[in-house]
Amino acid sequence: EDVFKNQLIKMYGTADNFDIIINIDKGDFEIWRNREVVEVVEDPNSQISIEEVSKIDDSYEIGEEYVEEVKLSSFGRRGILNLRQNLSGRITDIEKANLYNKYIEKIGDIVVGEVYQVWKKEILVLDEDYNELILPKSEQIPNDYFKKGDTVRAIVLSVEMKNNTPVIMLSRTSTL
Repeated sequence: EDVFKNQLIKMYGTADNFDIIINIDKGDFEIWRNREVVEVVEDPNSQISIEEVSKIDDSYEIGEEYVEEVKLSSFGRRGILNLRQNLSGRITDIEKANLYNKYIEKIGDIVVGEVYQVWKKEILVLDEDYNELILPKSEQIPNDYFKKGDTVRAIVLSVEMKNNTPVIMLSRTSTL
């Protein structure tokens, strides 16, 4: 809803007289613009002339509120691209926050993952949801030897946010 309001502010200067209805279950949305019917228009964002309204529907009178649906096509190509970019960015931020919150509660718990990549100083492990977990060399048992595809059991040691991305550290030596 915030993303749509920001786009409306860019297009119309304000989003106060707009109603945004989002149906999460169906995945659709509607934007409605509310304007007052007046004789002489002083503010085209919040007012509409009686002449203009009578062309559409002659049952309106001065002082009433005229409600019209704002179609997504009226946003234009650039507006829609901007909306798409902002929505995908917001969704990514929410996914990162959910991952952080999921693992912050699991500190000290044992997790199982699959070795995805092996480097000199650490191993990249993927959990069942394909989230990246890091097992540093310093947190491995000295005799451990892992290759891609191996299953690893480890304790969640720490969860930090670095550059707005959650970094989840594992340990096979910790006694948490």
